Amino acid sequence: MSLPSDPIPEARPAASRLPPSLGPLMLWGLGVGYVISGMYFGWNLGLAEGGTLGLAIATFVIIILYVTFTFSYTELACAIPRAGGVFDYATRGLNRETGFVAGMAQIIEFVFAPAAIAAAIGAYFNIFFPQVPETLIAITAYMLFTGLNIYGVKAAAGFELIVTVLAVFELLLFAGICFPHFHWQNLRQNSFPHGWRGVWASVPFAIWFFLGLEGVANVSEEAIRPQRSILLGFGWALATLVFLCVVVFVSAVGVAGWEAIVYPFAGAPPSDKPLPLALSRITGAGGLFYHLLITIGLMGLIASFHGIILAAGRATFEFGRVQYIPAVFGRIHGRFKTPANALLANMAVGIAALLTCDTGAIITISSFGALTLYILAMISMIALRRKEPGLDRPFRAPFYPTFPVVALVIATVSLVAMITLYIKLSLIYFSILALAYIWFHFFVNRKTDAQQTITP
Repeated sequence: MSLPSDPIPEARPAASRLPPSLGPLMLWGLGVGYVISGMYFGWNLGLAEGGTLGLAIATFVIIILYVTFTFSYTELACAIPRAGGVFDYATRGLNRETGFVAGMAQIIEFVFAPAAIAAAIGAYFNIFFPQVPETLIAITAYMLFTGLNIYGVKAAAGFELIVTVLAVFELLLFAGICFPHFHWQNLRQNSFPHGWRGVWASVPFAIWFFLGLEGVANVSEEAIRPQRSILLGFGWALATLVFLCVVVFVSAVGVAGWEAIVYPFAGAPPSDKPLPLALSRITGAGGLFYHLLITIGLMGLIASFHGIILAAGRATFEFGRVQYIPAVFGRIHGRFKTPANALLANMAVGIAALLTCDTGAIITISSFGALTLYILAMISMIALRRKEPGLDRPFRAPFYPTFPVVALVIATVSLVAMITLYIKLSLIYFSILALAYIWFHFFVNRKTDAQQTITP
């Protein structure tokens, strides 16, 4: 049996190794691509909770979280370039059981997030094809992009880079169209409707602006010269995303106030199409330019959808590779050399979430997984500094221990706040985590201990 404490991926059989093929530019494309859909939808749901000022405060705090977390996480990814990401870091820095919980939280984040993005893809496509059900479009997208990821990581990453560049261009174009119609009073309009409670309620949607960036670590095993490539990919991706977050937030809300990009009309439920709603105030809802921008805007959703599917496949693959779930999910496809079984399993779970939950609920559950990941990753980093001071760290986080401690505190406070505000969803999330842990503790862990005892 392959144990998670295996020192290097090269020690594994070739049949379970992922070949390196990704450079810094590809990793930048993946990092931005994983996240960029958060600029196109989802974040606007936080406006309904906190208003412009409430979401702005939450977003500012979350930007600090991601700056401190990303630099700290880069140290782990460069020192331990493995497909399991936080699962491998927590296992090595803490213990197997904590590693399992961290890895399971990561899988929940990465498996639920594409379901929310698929719903948005359906909503955006529905603008052009209102006769086609949004859910049917979303499921079709799942099948198409899971197939592309099965075909090959280099082709998948190349496609991701192209659509990411188009998505960034579209956001800049969107801002260029909106800023001439920007008015400061629209930012101040009903800006703090629910007070400080609204700030905390906005947290999961502020996280959505950046959720998934850590997925770069899950392809580190496939990076060429991972120590250099991951540092450059992570760093430039974070800088790009912070800039786009501020530009999109201000330009979209500044057109007609936050209600205009949350509710299509009075009494309507919150929309998954905030940018089209903002554009319709300027170009109208039927012009050629409007539809051209929406078409390009779909690239942002596709980039994140496709990218997180890729990262999720690697996370589930690593669990199968160490046999924490059935070993069939830890095998790579004989022809395409990709974790096909893991990708198909994730697709099945994602479609089930899509059919049973609304977008806000899916985003919130995914954010619970992300915050759990961030907390355990920072604890693991601090533990590894003490446990293995001699570990080769080609990149060391600046301002240690300030950066990991700040990230740990913000993530912990945010998690507690979300639990108090989203009690039902937190019960669903922690129930999934608890059932998975029971499976691991009573079936996998005891079996592994027994095998290690028998093996001379």
